[in-house]
Amino acid sequence: MADPLDLLHLQTLVAIADTGGFRRAADALHLSQPTVSQHMRLLERRLKRTLVEKDGRSIRFTADGERFIVEARALLAAHDKLLERFVAADPNRLTIGSTEHAADGLLPELLGVLRGAYPDVYLHFRIDRSTSLTESVTRGALDLAVVLGGNVEPIGAEVGELPLRWVAAPGWQLSPVGPISLVAFDEPCGLRKRALHRLTELGYSVSVTAESGNLDGVMAAAQAGLGIALLPFHAAVPRGLVEVVDLPPMGCIDIRLVARRGLGPGIELTAVEAITTHYRSVTGSPLQGVA
Repeated sequence: MADPLDLLHLQTLVAIADTGGFRRAADALHLSQPTVSQHMRLLERRLKRTLVEKDGRSIRFTADGERFIVEARALLAAHDKLLERFVAADPNRLTIGSTEHAADGLLPELLGVLRGAYPDVYLHFRIDRSTSLTESVTRGALDLAVVLGGNVEPIGAEVGELPLRWVAAPGWQLSPVGPISLVAFDEPCGLRKRALHRLTELGYSVSVTAESGNLDGVMAAAQAGLGIALLPFHAAVPRGLVEVVDLPPMGCIDIRLVARRGLGPGIELTAVEAITTHYRSVTGSPLQGVA
């Protein structure tokens, strides 16, 4: 039996066709552009065919690529229908994901609301990064996910926001000249991209001196004095870090709820209301556009 195709690679191919390019596909899928390129290389290697070619500054699909896109769309549609028939058919389990940033103080409230509304449903939680959670919802492995927004094309429903702050170890000094050491999450990461873009706009040369796949790792590196970090906090800055006020404020990042296709609308609405209420209580003001 031949090795199966990776559905994520097919989704990437279709996203490139729908958006017209690798960068736009990366934004739509909440991936980095190198990850999108890697998906295409692996897919072409698996098929032993060239699907996409450069055409000046743009790209074009080969004849094989055009034919394969049609088949890929059909396969993904069949996959979605299968999930709708079988994954949604189990009403006794609800799997919810959240980023570490959004989970702080939120999950106990959400747990209480969902248990009250659906007492016979077993609730399972997963803490992960926004990109991984979004992919899991797309695959049908998660029912709901609370993720950080800030993407070019927002997904899901906006349910709150968190202020972004530049933080570093006490005594860290911003040099008027020379490079800035940045501590960040591993790629792909919207916060990392935003921090690099803003610091570059301000005229700084930026060097990523430490990176981690989780929040504890990023904070530990910043607390150790390895560099500055851009992180969302709704409460006080954690011990061992101080806010760097010499850089311009970065505003807020939105929190979004992403729901699996085929999930009952009642469950999604209950979660949206619970999470929105939580962030209203945290910020002290209603979310714009939410009654």
